[in-house]
Amino acid sequence: MGTVFSFDVRGGEPRAVGAALAAAIAGLHQVNEVFSTYRANSQISRLARGELTVADCDPEVAEVLDLCAEAERTSEGWFSHTYQGQIDPTGIVKGWAAERAARTLAAAGVSGVSVNGGGDVQLCGAPGPGRPWRVGVSDPLRPGGLAAVVSAAGADELAVATSGTAERGTHIVDPRTGKSAVTDLVAVTVVAPQLTWADAWATAAFAMGSRQALRWLESLPDVEALLITAGDEVRCTGGLARRLG
Repeated sequence: MGTVFSFDVRGGEPRAVGAALAAAIAGLHQVNEVFSTYRANSQISRLARGELTVADCDPEVAEVLDLCAEAERTSEGWFSHTYQGQIDPTGIVKGWAAERAARTLAAAGVSGVSVNGGGDVQLCGAPGPGRPWRVGVSDPLRPGGLAAVVSAAGADELAVATSGTAERGTHIVDPRTGKSAVTDLVAVTVVAPQLTWADAWATAAFAMGSRQALRWLESLPDVEALLITAGDEVRCTGGLARRLG
């Protein structure tokens, strides 16, 4: 998936945790082989060329495409799983894969797990008694600094995902034009229970621009967000303050 994944696992029976970690890592490699748009022989590439049908592919392909369709409906088209006329679900796959990996470990009986996929994080449980997971949000205008710290206190699961231009440049596409999204934003961080959706909503919100994105994000249940503009203006959803600390 062109990025680094890291795991922070707390508690659990060592052998069970080891087996679950191995399964989670194998699952990430399998996702890369199935969904990579850079591999000519991946199922998603062959599907885009018409060499396979969805029914010919692994069941996960249909699952991800259904999630993409739901994201497109919810975002009123600002999230898209096509690029230059070809199927391209990469806007949702990374978050979905990291969330799935975290759930694999949670099911093995760990007390807490954090899976970080390229800066997007799925949290389950807690790192210790009375200690919540905390996730630093990078400041896109001040390299090495933090714009905020998100706390998972009181939540059994929480995800934090950021879309922006600081790390990868103008890689987000405006679905209306098929070109790079040009807005007043430099970063959108979304906080939600599931990384699948946090990742997708951050991408869609960035393409919208700050004003429309803030209104839309406020309308989504169990979603909070931090938006930073190129002019160093910070905009937040109404409930974000409860998640900072």
